Amino acid sequence: MSPLRKIALAAWGGLALLALSAGSWFYMLEPRLNQSVADTLGHGDYALVTSDGGTFTEETLDGAPSAVFFGFAHCPEVCPTTLGDIGIWQDMLAEDGLGPIRAFFVTVDPERDTPEMLGDYVSWTKGVTGVSGSREEIDKAIRAFRVYAQRVPLKDGGYTMDHSAMVLLFDEDGSFFQPISYQEDPERAVGKIRSLLAG
Repeated sequence: MSPLRKIALAAWGGLALLALSAGSWFYMLEPRLNQSVADTLGHGDYALVTSDGGTFTEETLDGAPSAVFFGFAHCPEVCPTTLGDIGIWQDMLAEDGLGPIRAFFVTVDPERDTPEMLGDYVSWTKGVTGVSGSREEIDKAIRAFRVYAQRVPLKDGGYTMDHSAMVLLFDEDGSFFQPISYQEDPERAVGKIRSLLAG
């Protein structure tokens, strides 16, 4: 075997060992990291205003299972679709004699989405309450729930918002339960909510 080939094989072996070590570290620590994030999801010192005149804080998640979704009223597709999906879930739960699960639609665009406006925006979906507040408090909530939101300028001088599209489920103790992905199969999504309500 040529010296060059030996060097190449040794280098490849070293890279493989490094990859194996990194993989082992990931699989050992990743669940702990995820658990740590899950334990604190939704926890923070934000204080927001609901469309029914109440407040939305960390304590709001206590006492009953909840679904939390971040979006904005000028959203062209994701938000109205998700509100429609929540309506379907509520109907499916009602057929089982369950629910409705309380849901909170938290704006990522408080400059345009007042509590009153959000009240109108979510009014067609059973169990959903709109949530707004100052930019500062909304940003605190975005960090607390670990969601993504970014303002995107448009060519006409306006803007839209890019944001996370999943619904976050919380149990009656305010602890994160699991997410529902955007346009997840309704049976699977409602199965998660049934498990949450049964807990």
